Amino acid sequence: MTRQATAAFAILALALSTAPSGARPKGDGWAALAHGDYVRAAALLAPMAQSGHPRAMTALGYMYENGFGVPQSYEAAVELYIGAAERGDPTAQHLLGLSYDKGHGVWRDHVLAYKWLSLAAAAAPVPLREPYLRIRDAVALKMSPDQIVDGQRLALEWRQTQTTRVGAAASDSGL
Repeated sequence: MTRQATAAFAILALALSTAPSGARPKGDGWAALAHGDYVRAAALLAPMAQSGHPRAMTALGYMYENGFGVPQSYEAAVELYIGAAERGDPTAQHLLGLSYDKGHGVWRDHVLAYKWLSLAAAAAPVPLREPYLRIRDAVALKMSPDQIVDGQRLALEWRQTQTTRVGAAASDSGL
């Protein structure tokens, strides 16, 4: 494993371990991932990811991005990251932002990278906020001031859309 992949895996492990217990994949899939049994982890996490579990989608996306236990595929990774990011998973948002920054599985787009990295930093567990902000700020160095404003606007619009959906869901359920 390269140094960059090792560092990214450490961040993924920290992000998954600091998630609320209900958000973390249960049972053998998580244990297999933590022990480096990637083929078994992929087999166990895939059904959870297919059912829309954000943390399982994120973990499986990371495995596809790096070819751990599955064929390496940036496109498959991005598809999983998008699904989990849209469900509010900050680790997926972070990894999706990195994908846009690098152009892995998507067209390189620093504005979208900034959007997703900003959302990730805002929602990340406390130990990850600073590293997420540093990476977002590094992406900002590649952008014009207008592009940064566009990224901030997109993040704000996404957040407002999510807030509206949550409010609508609560009123539909009688809360």
